Amino acid sequence: MTDNGPLSPQACADILGGLSAQTMERLETYVRLLTKWQKAINLVGPKTLADPWRRHILDSAQVAAICGSDTSVADLGSGAGLPGLIVALMTDAQVTLIESDQRKATFLREAARETGATVNVQNARIEDISPIAADIVTARALAPLPKLLPWVARHLKKDGKAVLLKGSEAEQELTLVAKNWTMDIKRRESLSEPSATVLILSNLAPRDVC
Repeated sequence: MTDNGPLSPQACADILGGLSAQTMERLETYVRLLTKWQKAINLVGPKTLADPWRRHILDSAQVAAICGSDTSVADLGSGAGLPGLIVALMTDAQVTLIESDQRKATFLREAARETGATVNVQNARIEDISPIAADIVTARALAPLPKLLPWVARHLKKDGKAVLLKGSEAEQELTLVAKNWTMDIKRRESLSEPSATVLILSNLAPRDVC
């Protein structure tokens, strides 16, 4: 999805089928905070702030669309809260944001407070946290699948799903992990970037490799 300029808040809402006034207000507050804190902390790629509603809100909303009511979600390496905090702002999901960087975790807590999001911020390394057994585990721009899947499996419940926002390298990474992991794979073209993919993985399990 491309055009000649940045995506407006209203255009983003239209693509998503409409958002309530309250949700829009919370998302607008988040974008303001992200822009403000970016001056002190490298939360996102600086160039992406020229088009935040496409690059961050619309992109993250793709995960929110998959989360049902009362779903538990673990966002690995949450960073600026993308996509986890946006999921919390748009749904009733129970969201845990895992972020090892203390300054980013401070931003997440402040952003949650100012937007009214109900989230659990874990300022720790992914591998050091006790397994969460989340219904959905998500991550964006965190690591290639060979490194990412062990973390996902650690925090995913047995019948849960991984919803991973991946770039153009998605198919190559899936090929790399096929020898070590079994899974059912669904692919959705990204709403925010045609070359990107939303991977939905279920029945994830390590293979018995001799």
